[in-house]
Amino acid sequence: MKSPADTVFENEFLPHADSLANFAYYLTQDDTDSDDLVQDTLMKAYRAAHSYQEGTNAKAWLFRIMKNTFINEYKRRKRRGKQIDYDDIGAFHDKEEESTLTSYTDLRTELFGNMMGDEMTTAINELPLMYRTILLLCYVEDFQYEELAAIFDIPIGTVRSRLSRARGLLKEKLADYASKYGYKGSDN
Repeated sequence: MKSPADTVFENEFLPHADSLANFAYYLTQDDTDSDDLVQDTLMKAYRAAHSYQEGTNAKAWLFRIMKNTFINEYKRRKRRGKQIDYDDIGAFHDKEEESTLTSYTDLRTELFGNMMGDEMTTAINELPLMYRTILLLCYVEDFQYEELAAIFDIPIGTVRSRLSRARGLLKEKLADYASKYGYKGSDN
């Protein structure tokens, strides 16, 4: 027999696993780290399922857990410093002996390859973390301002301000690229 936590997990949390995985990758820029972040997020959500109110916004609740988990891990890693794994060194030296699976295409490339150019992706990834995360959650994951305020535990005015600043930074970063393709900035 399923526990109430199992039911909440399956019905309310698991449907958002793909969105969590996409956002985790944007945060970490690494497949292994993003998988770990999703797993940590879902584990924390499962453990706290008793405090979740069924029927409320599970997606926002999960993304808040992910954001907090990422920030805490980021701070912990920053204090600890960079560590190098012996296996990574071996893999670096064995690059010449890679398998012949050169035709493999990453699923993210397949799904999002034509949505954004490299310039846009690079510009987004170069944004400071607080601007990048709020921009992606708003425009890629379609969160409303109220949901973003709840995820980040900030007032809606601050959400608007951060989004405006993020768009402004993107505009600056992409000005040369836009000009190259004939787009002219508006003076509004």
